[in-house]
Amino acid sequence: MGWTYFAIWFLFATVCEGWRLPRSDPLMYGEVQSPQFPQPYPPNLLKQWDLSVPEGYQIKLTFTHLDIEASAGCYYDALTVLSDKKVLWKFCGQENSADGNHPGIQPIFSPGNRLTLIFQTDDNNPEIHQNVGFSAHYQAIDMDECSGPDPEDGSGPICSQICLNTLGSYLCSCHNGYELRPDQRTCVLSCGSGIFDEPEGQLSSPGYPGPSAHGLSCQYIISVEPGFTVTLNFTDNFQIESIDTQQGHSCLYHWLQVTIPERDPMKLCGGKSPGLIATNSNTVRLDYHTDGTGLSHGWSLGYSTHRMKCPIPGGVAKGRVTPVFTEYFYRDYIYVRCDLGYKLMMDGREITSYSAMCQSNGQWHLSLPECKIIDCGEPEPLLNGGVTFISGSENQYRSVIQYHCNEPFYSLLGGVNVSYTCAADRKWRDNHDVPVTPTCIPVCGKPTKLITGYQRIIGGSTAPENTIPWQVLLSVAGDRGGGMVVGDRWVMTAAHNLVQGGTIMKKEVLRVYMGSNNALTLSKASPANVSSVHVHPGYNNPNHLDYNNDIALIKLQHPITFHASIMPICLPAEGVTYSTGVMGLVSGFGITRENNTEKISNMLKHIRLPVVDQGTCSTSINEVKKTENHVPSLSDNMFCAGVPEAGKDSCQGDSGSAFAMRDDGRFWAAGIVSWGVDCGVPGRYGVYTRVANYLDWLNKTMQEN
Repeated sequence: MGWTYFAIWFLFATVCEGWRLPRSDPLMYGEVQSPQFPQPYPPNLLKQWDLSVPEGYQIKLTFTHLDIEASAGCYYDALTVLSDKKVLWKFCGQENSADGNHPGIQPIFSPGNRLTLIFQTDDNNPEIHQNVGFSAHYQAIDMDECSGPDPEDGSGPICSQICLNTLGSYLCSCHNGYELRPDQRTCVLSCGSGIFDEPEGQLSSPGYPGPSAHGLSCQYIISVEPGFTVTLNFTDNFQIESIDTQQGHSCLYHWLQVTIPERDPMKLCGGKSPGLIATNSNTVRLDYHTDGTGLSHGWSLGYSTHRMKCPIPGGVAKGRVTPVFTEYFYRDYIYVRCDLGYKLMMDGREITSYSAMCQSNGQWHLSLPECKIIDCGEPEPLLNGGVTFISGSENQYRSVIQYHCNEPFYSLLGGVNVSYTCAADRKWRDNHDVPVTPTCIPVCGKPTKLITGYQRIIGGSTAPENTIPWQVLLSVAGDRGGGMVVGDRWVMTAAHNLVQGGTIMKKEVLRVYMGSNNALTLSKASPANVSSVHVHPGYNNPNHLDYNNDIALIKLQHPITFHASIMPICLPAEGVTYSTGVMGLVSGFGITRENNTEKISNMLKHIRLPVVDQGTCSTSINEVKKTENHVPSLSDNMFCAGVPEAGKDSCQGDSGSAFAMRDDGRFWAAGIVSWGVDCGVPGRYGVYTRVANYLDWLNKTMQEN
């Protein structure tokens, strides 16, 4: 118990010599030592200590040292501990010694509030100066009377119902509806007001089974936790005075009235037990009344409690209610889970989970939810494509859709139409259960119209609309050039179009036009905005004598939506060859010749030219170098195209345009118009950048930017 209060008590310790602690000393602890400790104790010694503490306390004795001559049964020297003249312990020896009885390091406790210690030695101590005796501390410890065993005299427990341990003593108490008798130990049923809130119990009339006293007016209230109902079970031995009438027993003078909330009271009397009464309530009041005369032997009952019952919850369409019981009671829970592909809905909104508890009033605290079919939402829109419903509606579970691309300008990546199904996780998934939206990739090199007859650029005819949809008209600081669309944000051209004086032109001076074969029409339209310019790092041509690596890319700020007038040309496949004599299509808005007069064409022109043998081309350039200065050289990154006779060639203004070959119905960019010596002169050819040599650089640049 609480040591805070020990200062109000006194501990008395006496010795046989008559020395005593002063009564005014408030100490509750002390020390006991053998004479001369820690020096060896003398022979022929008899010394006694009487320790006592107040009633309700016991003594805790702790040895800090014990070294007494060891002997069997502690026959010669010994410290004897007694309580009320009864020997409790006899100690001698040393710790872990073979002989004797050592207390060890654990404290010992007195059975009561007194202990007597007697230290006795004989006249023969062969180990004098070796055994030093003992030293011990003692203190008062509050006794827990309530946890002690029942008295040996058979008088029963210390308290008949509730025992409360107090500092130095104890108190008895009673449950609700009982009162303490004058002996302050036992409890009897109270006839006055009492509330019984235990889950079960026994009640009987005062004096039962003997006659009830006259003039009783007893009231008992059973009130248990809400959610539980009380059931009364009267014993067969029931007798309350009644008056017999033609209508049966009349409870005029003696009665037991049972009152249940929201029900009419029941008056009970007579000699027949009411038996079992289920109140269906957590509260019931019993009023027992006798007048000044008559004879009633009273009644006795046991009451029990049961959890309140809730109705069977029923079912949920497209879902299930768990757990499934035949009956549901207070504090039981139910859960609802929807079938695969359905979602929980409550009051028009979706909920993640549902559980309901049977309440103390016998009703579920929530009504059942609904299970509604899930939907995957609108399918992700497909850029340059669309979606078609194959089955189902409103994007619901198991609906099937199929994506398609805007043909003939785009096709599905992979080339196969794939169906997507609305899955239980609310994602559109393909046949492999992968939630991936397809991609529409541009169709390259397949114009909606084909040129039926190839014409000259020098003196040639206008290209029909939509026949060369990759053609780009460049304006670089006012100078005209050409280019070709190779991706939805990429234009390929000649590097020399974008470099002046060894410096790459700023994107702000670039104008990119496309979608028409009329340069005047294009110039009035809004150009495509340029995002960045990427010239091949190996291009170095400050004096216009080295057109090696004459290739560049222009990235546009916004992607192009392809249609009949704007489509990309394909890049070369890996390992393509440039065979001599193979025809290619060259187009551009460059210089044309009419009536021996050269002028810039405002209409897109085209010509069909063959690939020239590399040796033949190199020879023609070397011949020119004999008579002219400042003629560039031919490299393996270039090829020539043209005819030895005059009149068929590309020319200024066409630079950067495509030399397109056709294979398996697709046009691909074999070359870029790069340079030449004059235009349409006999024995001279146009020189083109060999695009196939730059596939790695092209792909890397477009992927990284």
